[in-house]
Amino acid sequence: MRRSRTSLALALGAALAAPCAVAAPAAAAQGGQYTVTALKFTVETGGRTCTVDADLYRPAGLDRDHTAPAVLATNGFGGSKSDGSTDAIGKAFAARGYVGLVYSGLGFGRSGCLISLDDPRIDGVAASRLVDFLAGTRAADDGTRADFVTRDGKGDPRVGMIGGSYGGAVQLATAAVDHRVDALVPMITWNNLAYALDPNNAAGAGPVPGAFKWQWTNGFYLIGESQPITVPGLDPSRINSLDCLHFISDACATIRTLNSGAYPAERTRRLLDYAHSVSPVSYLRGVRAPTLLVQGQTDSLFNLNEATETYRTLKAQGTTTKMIWQSWGHSGGRNDPASGELNLAQGNLETSYVGRRILDWFDRYLHHDKHIRTGPAFAYYRDWITDPNSTYATARQVPAADRKLYLSGDGKLVDNREKVARGGREYHNLLVPTSHSESSLAGLVGLPDPAPYDTEGTYLGWTSEPLKGPLDVVGAPRVSLRVLSPTAERVQHSGDAADKLVLFAKLYDVAPDGTKTLVHRLVAPVRVPDVTKRFTVTLPGIVHRYETGHRLDLVVAASDDAYFGNKGVKPVTITSSPKDTGVLELPVAGD
Repeated sequence: MRRSRTSLALALGAALAAPCAVAAPAAAAQGGQYTVTALKFTVETGGRTCTVDADLYRPAGLDRDHTAPAVLATNGFGGSKSDGSTDAIGKAFAARGYVGLVYSGLGFGRSGCLISLDDPRIDGVAASRLVDFLAGTRAADDGTRADFVTRDGKGDPRVGMIGGSYGGAVQLATAAVDHRVDALVPMITWNNLAYALDPNNAAGAGPVPGAFKWQWTNGFYLIGESQPITVPGLDPSRINSLDCLHFISDACATIRTLNSGAYPAERTRRLLDYAHSVSPVSYLRGVRAPTLLVQGQTDSLFNLNEATETYRTLKAQGTTTKMIWQSWGHSGGRNDPASGELNLAQGNLETSYVGRRILDWFDRYLHHDKHIRTGPAFAYYRDWITDPNSTYATARQVPAADRKLYLSGDGKLVDNREKVARGGREYHNLLVPTSHSESSLAGLVGLPDPAPYDTEGTYLGWTSEPLKGPLDVVGAPRVSLRVLSPTAERVQHSGDAADKLVLFAKLYDVAPDGTKTLVHRLVAPVRVPDVTKRFTVTLPGIVHRYETGHRLDLVVAASDDAYFGNKGVKPVTITSSPKDTGVLELPVAGD
């Protein structure tokens, strides 16, 4: 897939001799050596003046006449330029001949300003000021200038960005406001914070909010709000007010609305408008830089659907983009990647599939090496493959959901509509959660998490016959449903969207011995837009092999303890007949 590479630095001479470069390329960095210099930058952004704390990684041998492209990176939420994976980026790319500029995001580490959720108008503008430094058009506060970065023109440095989660979305925010950025590698990040924090997986739900993901959201909120208390001597620009210490006010107002459990129309509209405005979904039209999206399969915070939406939007507007679904995300196991997977803290770029793809991406778009092939449009990790050299499969696109199973009235999933038995079954919700998918923060803090479960009488399930051969599901399954709930119907037009019916769809793998596995502990929360009409639920994307002899088990549950659920008791009946039944559609690889 790629050329031989004993050291990326050995290729700098040829790669940097691009026609638009204004300086001669550097000689190979001496044995991967580099210096690290702490820098401060005073920036004006979001109506505030604040300091950005950064480290400059400069490979040996670079000067005005011997230049190299730059890699810009920042931390995930709650981190800083000094945390393991962030400073590892600076080290890894400097050792490979790139200039590295790694900084603490606004509101984190020793950088000033409030946490503004990667708002392009604030965080994107701040990062753009660092691009100015790499361009040589502005100095750091101590007078340091970067005249050793390859340029494509006056004031236009050759620069790529890489990072994960909070450090992923900021790349898109920066590229939307600064078209000098040449390449992006956003990892395990979001497309739409409204969906990520308050997901509604009902297709076409429009302005109807979802089910509040309270564990993830409040965990990060507390991390942010506690900083003025736990970190002494903070820059005054990082303090907002007594009722919103460290975030911008709109972010705190959003959290308060979500925690209230109420969704009155006007307040909800403001919530959704704000969440959209700081999310890539609202500004991707401005992103032109070639983008390699890397998303994690084990991720209940930002699931595969987020990257898929970003991927489809960028492709539709003509932005060069490719997508990889790696194994690890925010959920359990992220600190211990599977064998052969990228581990940024270890810097195993050359020896991991994702790492090699990233190096190729930067070779092509930062070194302008047109001989480099950047790999397939779509690749995905398969945890059922034991050979670490063969764990990734590739495709031209994400498989379509085209294998159909039907929800029979007797609780079976059948492969033919004519096999559907007439019948109806009912479940009730209680005023406390009766289903468990995950303890969202357990993986982050290393705590055990009970196995998923559903309490009898508070869910309905449909189970297939044992499979006669393996079934590889790659993508987001969909299920169309029609439910009966007179109680929910009576109150759904109350003016408070919290009165609408909430349910949770999920897909288990049932082994021959009866053991049930909820794939990556993922569920699809739904606040039903109109309980009198059929609706379609898009489940979170998965990559999973259902082995021979295993059965698929579709469950619709009344609650989930990782989310806010129904307001009041709302019994639900689901009926089936051959001409009117629910349909489960599966995206099957190889079909």
